[in-house]
Parts: sequence; structure tokens; C-alpha cells
Amino acid sequence: MSEIVASNETILVVGGGISGMTAALEAAECGKQVILLEKTPALGGRVSQLYRYFPKLCHPTCGLEINLRRVKANPNLRVLTMAEVTAVSGDAGNYSVKVRISPRYVNENCTACGECEKAVEAEFDDEFNYGLGKRKGAYLPHKMAFPQRYVIDPAIIGTADADKAKEACKYGAIDLDMQEQEIELTVGAIIWATGWRPYDAARIQPYGYDRIANVITSVEFERMADPYGPTGGKLLRPSDGKEAKDIAFIQCAGSRDRNHLKHCSRICCMASLKQSTYVTEKHGEDGKATIYYIDIRAIDRIDDFYRKVKENPNVSFIKSKVANIVEDKETGNPVLRGVDTEGYHRYENPHDLVVLAVGMEPSVPADAFPVDVEINEEGFIEASPDNGAVFAAGCSSDALDVNRAVQSATASALRAIQVINRAAGTEG
Repeated sequence: MSEIVASNETILVVGGGISGMTAALEAAECGKQVILLEKTPALGGRVSQLYRYFPKLCHPTCGLEINLRRVKANPNLRVLTMAEVTAVSGDAGNYSVKVRISPRYVNENCTACGECEKAVEAEFDDEFNYGLGKRKGAYLPHKMAFPQRYVIDPAIIGTADADKAKEACKYGAIDLDMQEQEIELTVGAIIWATGWRPYDAARIQPYGYDRIANVITSVEFERMADPYGPTGGKLLRPSDGKEAKDIAFIQCAGSRDRNHLKHCSRICCMASLKQSTYVTEKHGEDGKATIYYIDIRAIDRIDDFYRKVKENPNVSFIKSKVANIVEDKETGNPVLRGVDTEGYHRYENPHDLVVLAVGMEPSVPADAFPVDVEINEEGFIEASPDNGAVFAAGCSSDALDVNRAVQSATASALRAIQVINRAAGTEG
């Protein structure tokens, strides 16, 4: 890896999802020197794992492709993947940042030809598909991965599989001797854009995610609907591989709950409304979606989408917080139990598949931040003068949809640019 030159006129962006990419590009296109760090092997974050956006139902690959073209074309922007901040010292305008870079075991000679993947036999749960499928020990993170370069899983280093991968490469791209590196960067401002993670559905015991095969999460369902996903776009029951045509969506699974996440995750209502359209899109009149909700939070332009979904005769709404889910042992169907709070009727409804709209929580736990920032009760970074020149972008600051995350990232880039301008003496 070539030497990285940075100074107190450099902006560091931590996290390469949609917010981090946006913040980095906005700053770099304003002429500032930017270093973008991503912990995983490729840029894209959670957005790259979506099948479609709401409310227009367009594919995220379009927006990602545009951003990746901007990244490749900008000489002010340096991208480091498999890189993680371990320590931060200093203050606004002059931070010293320690970064640990994990070995990829694949160098820049890689053409993404895939021969190493063919040669390797070992398989692992595919993180990109939330464990719904398998990937090889040599793999490309996803079809739009940037850098478009393979990765060797460290678990096969020292095995015959690793040797097979190296022998299969015609370009000398496999370097099994790569070592972990630690570098130190001097930067003037830091944009923290480490995003969110889905709440652990197994902690919601009454819903049986960890014991009922046909109870899955909203993020898993999103990958299932994608034609490039683990099921080729078919909505299949994990228990028996049969197509699921009668699907229940449970809102606020772990959100707005004193025992789990106290906050509203904002995106869940719209995500389930969007996903209900997948059911009727895949199965036509045979598809049936039922949404169990406390209340639907769809405002502004999104209300039109909500009204459109409500007009679909194959989508029904039950105002209720589901009490629990049991499994019909004969059919494998999850059976939802509760009370409809509009008519106060008890129900015991079987469905082919249940999708839990799990809440959003920050990717970095409050006790794991390598930099001193003010964090609220939900674990998000508060906007505070005590944070110095560390600015939260996107879902590091709150539970946000893609549109609002991008707006947040742009605002953070502008704040960081002001700090850099003061350091350079270009702001009056």
C-alpha cells in the first residue's frame, strides 16, 4: 500500500455506506482532501443490501453506481477498506487517528475473474445475505463491490484451500503473506458515518425468531426478494423451501419498547409497506400481505405511497401489537396471537411466513467509541460543541431513511469543511 499523506487540512470519513460516501464526495468535490475508511471489504453499506427504495420502488444500484463513478473520478478522495479506527487523540483542527487495516490477501492485480473462488471449496455464511446463503472462502462481497476485488477469508489462511486459490490466479493477485497494518493519520476534522445494524430479533422472545423457522427479519426478506439474492428473488419459506404467498409483517419488532429499543426507528413502517408490494408483485392475486401495526408513520410525500398500498385489496391491516407467535407443527406455519385493538377481537392467525420489522440501532455500541463524543440514551451521537470537530452523519446521528441520511451527511460535510477552512486560514 502506498504511503497516505494527510494533514490538519484533511477530512477523515469513517464508514463507507451511503452517508459516508455522500459526506466524502461532497467534501472532495469542494476541493478538500478526504480519506474514507470502511471496515468491511467494500463500500455500499446497508443500502447495497436493499432490493428497492421506497417510495418510488427504484433499485439502489442506480444511486450506488453514480456514487461509485464519482469516487473513482475524484483525485481528492482516498478510500481504505478493511480499515478500522482504534484510537483518536487531539482536538478540533488537529486530530491524530490510529487505524488498523486487516489483510485482504488479494492485491491490486486482481481482475475479479473469479478463478480463485472456483478453486476454493470451503464455504461460510454469507454476511451480505444475512446468513441466508453461503459464500466461498475466496469471494467478491457483492456484484457492485468497490473495490471490485476479491477477498480471502482469514479462516482458510494456512490451509490447502488458500494454496489452491493462489495457484488458480493468473495475475499474481493472491498474497497469502499480507499482514495486519497500523497507520496513524493527522486530520483536521472527522465525520463519523458508521451507520446502523438491525436489532437482534432473537431477543424478542415471544416472536420465536430463534426457534420458528418461518419467522424472519425485514432485512432478510429484502435480500430474499432481490433476484441476485440467496433465493433468486423467490419468497421461500426457510423450513421447506416452498413459496410463501400469505405473509405477515409485524411492525415495531423491538422498537418503541422499554424492554428493547425505546425509540421509533422511523423506516420500519415504510419498509413493510414497500415489502408488501413484493408479495403481490411476485404472486399477483394469489399473494396476500397482512400488516400488524401499532400506528403507521407515513408523512409528507410518503403518505401517498401508504394510500396506494391501502388501496390494494390483497394487503390488509390489523391494528394490534402481536402478543406472541407459535408454530403449527403439522404445516410449519407461524400462528400469530393477539387482540385487534380496533374491534377488540382476539385472533389466532396462521401465515406462510412472518417478517419482523426490526428496529435500527447504531453499529458502534456506546461503550466502543474510540473517540470522546456525546451519546444519547439510544446510542446515537448528539450534536454537541463538546464533540469538537467530530460530526455524526446519517444513522450515527439518528434512525433515518436513505433520503434523510444523505441530507445529514451533506450537512456534516459542510461543518467539516468549515473547520478545515479555519485551519487553512481561508475563512474570514
